[in-house]
Amino acid sequence: MRSPLSLAALVLAALLSLSACVSAGSPSPGTDTQGQSAAASVVAQATLKAAQYDYDGALALLASGTSAEAAAAKAGITKAKDAAQPWAEPTKVPHLFWHPLVVDPARAFSTELAPADRAGNAQYMVTRSEFVAQLQSIYDKGYVLIHPERLYQLSDGVMTSVADRIKLPPGKKPLVISQDDVNYYKRWADEGGFPAELKVAADGTIVNKYTDAAGATTEGAFDVVPIVDAFVRQHPDFSYRGDKGSIALTGYEGALGYRSSVRAYGDTAATQQAAADAKRVADAMKAEGWNFASHTFGHISYSASSAAQIKADMDRWKAEVEPITGPTPELIYAFGSDIANSIGTSYAASDPKYQVLKDAGFSYFFPIDNSSPYYVQVKDGYYRQWRVDIDGITMQKVRDGKATALPLFFDTAALWDPLRPDPTPTLATGVK
Repeated sequence: MRSPLSLAALVLAALLSLSACVSAGSPSPGTDTQGQSAAASVVAQATLKAAQYDYDGALALLASGTSAEAAAAKAGITKAKDAAQPWAEPTKVPHLFWHPLVVDPARAFSTELAPADRAGNAQYMVTRSEFVAQLQSIYDKGYVLIHPERLYQLSDGVMTSVADRIKLPPGKKPLVISQDDVNYYKRWADEGGFPAELKVAADGTIVNKYTDAAGATTEGAFDVVPIVDAFVRQHPDFSYRGDKGSIALTGYEGALGYRSSVRAYGDTAATQQAAADAKRVADAMKAEGWNFASHTFGHISYSASSAAQIKADMDRWKAEVEPITGPTPELIYAFGSDIANSIGTSYAASDPKYQVLKDAGFSYFFPIDNSSPYYVQVKDGYYRQWRVDIDGITMQKVRDGKATALPLFFDTAALWDPLRPDPTPTLATGVK
C-alpha cells in the first residue's frame, strides 16, 4: 500500500503532465483555450511551489480555482502538507562545500601543463564528473538545499532558532552547501582545464565560459552554480523554496571571473565595466536562490591576522566586492582559519577580531571540519557552522580508511574520477 505522501507525489506529478498537455493541446470548437491555459498555468505554478515545500503558497494560488485539475491539486497538496513535519534539530544540519570544478583533468592534473599547482588542484578540487555523481547521490539520500538563515535568525542581538517553520516530508532533511573562490583566478586560466567567468545566457540561465584544450570557447554548465541550477530545474524538490547555496568570494583579482579589482588593476573604465558585468551576474544568481559570503578580500588567514589587518582586509572587501554582491551577514573563512581557532571555543565579546567582524555586519561564520557531518555553535550574537570540505584530500582519506563525514553523502570509491591522481596527495602543499 502506498503512503499518503507517495500518493500526493504521484498526484502532483500527474498534474504537471496534465498542465503541459492542456497548454499544448489543440483547441476544440467552443473551448475557452485562453482560460484553460491560464488555469493550467496556475496549477503548474502551485505544483512547483508544493514541490519546493511551500504548501501554503501553493494552496493560496489555487484558492479560487474551480476546475477539476485545481481541485485535484488542492487535495494532493493538502495531503502532502499534512504529512510534512517541522524540522526539530536545527543544529544537526550538514554543510558541504567545494572549490571550482576541474573540467579537464588531463590538463589540471598534469605535471607538464600545470606544474605550479598540480598537487593543489588534485588536493582541493573535484572534477566535474565527480561533482555530478556526488550531487545525484546527495539528492538520492533525501537532502534538501536550504540557507542557514532559515535555521537561525538574529533578532535584537539574539540568535534564535526558526527551524520549526521548515516543514519537510518524512525522509527529507536540510543541507547547506557553499562554494569557495568563485573568482576564477588567472592562474587557473593559465593552467587550463578549469571553467571561467559566469555570465547570464540569452535564455536567462547562468552559465560558465570554458576553453578546451584545442582553444575553442563554449558556454554551459561547467561549474557548481549552473550544474546545481540545472539539477534543481529537473528536481525542484532538491531545493527548499528555491534555496541553493552560498558563494564565497575574495576580491584581490575581482569577482565571478571579472577582473574588477581596483587594487590590482586600477580604477579604469575596464575595471568599472568588469564590476558592472559581475553585478549583473550576481543579481541573476541571487534571483536564482544563491547567497553570497565574504571569503576575505585577499584570501588571508584571519586566525593569523591582527584585528587591524582584518579590518583593513574587510574594508577592501566592502569597498570592492560588496557593491557587486550586496551586503551579506555570512563570512566563510579562507583556509577555514576561524578567529577562535578550534571547535569548542567561543567568540568573546571582548575579542577585538570578533568586534571588527561584528561591526562589519557578520553574524554567520563558517570554519571547516570534516570529521563530523555537522557541528554548530549558537551564541547570542552569532551562528557558527563547521563545513565539510569535499575535495581530493578528504576523498583520499576515505580511501585510506580514515574517518570522515563523506560516506554519509556518497560512495567515494565508486565516484572516483579515473583521471584523478591515485593516490591523491594528502599533505597540504598546494594552493587552496
